[in-house]
Amino acid sequence: MPGPVEMIRAGPIGQENPGFEKEKETEFTNNSKADLNDVNVDVDTSKKEEDDFDYNCYQRAILSLQKGVVAFYEKHETAIWTFIGIVLALAYFAYFGYAMYYRFGDEGSWRLLIVTIFGVVLYTIVKVSNAYEDELDTWWENTSDARNSRGSALFMKSLRWFLTIGVIIAIVAYIIVDIAIDHPGNLISVAGLVLYLLIFYVTSVNPAKVKWHTVFWGIALQYIFALLILRTQWGYETFKWLGDRVMEFIEHVMNGVIFVFGDKFYEHYFAMKVLSIIVFFFTFINIMYYLGVMQAIIKVLGRFLAFCMGTTPAESINAAANIFVSMTESPLMIRPFLATMTRSELHAVMTGGFATIAGSVLGAFISFGVPANHLLSASVMSAPAALAISKLSYPETETSKASKKDFSKMEKSPESNLIEAASNGATASIKICGAVAVNVIAFLSLLQFLNATLTWMGDRVGVEDLTFQLICSYVLFPVSYFMGVEVDDCRKVAELIGIKVFTNEFIAYGDLKILIANRIALNNYTEFYNTTDWYWEKDNVVLNITGQVLEQGFIAEKSEIITTYALCGFANFGSIGIILGGLGALVPTRKSDLAQFVLRAMICGNVACFLTACIAGLLYKPF
Repeated sequence: MPGPVEMIRAGPIGQENPGFEKEKETEFTNNSKADLNDVNVDVDTSKKEEDDFDYNCYQRAILSLQKGVVAFYEKHETAIWTFIGIVLALAYFAYFGYAMYYRFGDEGSWRLLIVTIFGVVLYTIVKVSNAYEDELDTWWENTSDARNSRGSALFMKSLRWFLTIGVIIAIVAYIIVDIAIDHPGNLISVAGLVLYLLIFYVTSVNPAKVKWHTVFWGIALQYIFALLILRTQWGYETFKWLGDRVMEFIEHVMNGVIFVFGDKFYEHYFAMKVLSIIVFFFTFINIMYYLGVMQAIIKVLGRFLAFCMGTTPAESINAAANIFVSMTESPLMIRPFLATMTRSELHAVMTGGFATIAGSVLGAFISFGVPANHLLSASVMSAPAALAISKLSYPETETSKASKKDFSKMEKSPESNLIEAASNGATASIKICGAVAVNVIAFLSLLQFLNATLTWMGDRVGVEDLTFQLICSYVLFPVSYFMGVEVDDCRKVAELIGIKVFTNEFIAYGDLKILIANRIALNNYTEFYNTTDWYWEKDNVVLNITGQVLEQGFIAEKSEIITTYALCGFANFGSIGIILGGLGALVPTRKSDLAQFVLRAMICGNVACFLTACIAGLLYKPF
């Protein structure tokens, strides 16, 4: 039964008590006011406690001084940091000047000089870009009428044709004079280059819409870049020096590897050394991204590609970014444009991801013993190659919404300080390391199962040692041959290409590492004993004097270099799921478009690598 109070509040049965309703309304209003007062009390608690606290004279003086310093800093923050920057810059240049005076001429002095010049130029570009980018965009828009006038259009068209014809004449003349006479065998690569372009033109989505300006300058940029690296002593030495510096840089990972895994890490070299290099590189790149260095370099390279090839800002930025980061990270820089991109632009984004490798795995491949200078040049050369072959296979058939202002819309780093950037980079690398590890385990296991199955099936019909590699060595023989690989090495290189396309590039580079090590071992053997007393036994090389067996044999140095370029990309069937998952998460509305041409983009990515290999084969010259 209800108590007396409840009975009084309820009133007569079947009737409402207006007095009680008024009481409830008053109670609710008072409670609401009380809650509001509680909120206000919570908000002002610290201020009230500060006001009520009984400070002595010393505490009040310290508090007043602290508030004054904070207020002064907030008012003059820009000036303070500018002053600190000037002091640090003066201190560095004082050190630089004394270092140049104290010891100049050795490798370290040149390294310090180059790093200083590069830093000053990069800092200047960043500051000028940030300070005057809006003004430059405005000036560009204001001069659009003059640039689009009939006279201006005629002048630009004439200049374009003059440059194109001039470059064609220079390239043909150089090939005839310097290559056809001294190294006629290298001309096979020209046939391969023409063959790839012809095939992709015939199979293009719309051959009539192909923009040959983009295709030509994509190939021309590759040729010019390879010419500097492969046919000039100073270019070769420069990239060899850069490669040595990268190898020196990645060796710093050993401090962390030994601390975590111990001195016997080499017993699990791939898991403990190679994957640790990915963590180190990924962390370093994320720090550079936070500092704005990556954005500045990518913006400059993107503008250069857009100017030369006539591609849109988003396409160009993505292609430049793929030199440094992977196929899933580079689209983050152009995230605002993905939803409104044309199908051709999206195809170019995907092709760029397939055709290049990330800076984080670059160090891992170098640790395999693959020539670092050629890996560096292959990474850069693949950017224009990807745009060229993408626009040949999937030319623009829609109206792009891109504008020159898109270069200033790159996303900035979300981290708040340097420590967070380093920590986030290391943490993010876990996903990459995990993906690499499980893919290598999965595909090596599947490859072994496939080879066992093929061998069993071959035995049933009298065919011995039938393997996936053997099939690839014959099916892909023309691919390696037309890239300029030595005829005796074509089957081995074809095997590596097949492994790269159908499994992944880590396994392919792992096998290339064995071939490189075997060639070096054979060279050391012949030089030390001054003899050629060795022979082939199936696919292995036997050294008679020492009795050593070089399993899987070796290939010529020229074939090694061409193979390095041909394998330098993420274009394989396993990467299809990675790029669909990464881009699909960034732009869910375009998933159907992405799925429709992802296979075409993967094939284009492979051919972009083959184009760089063809040019490497054309211009190869032993130093």
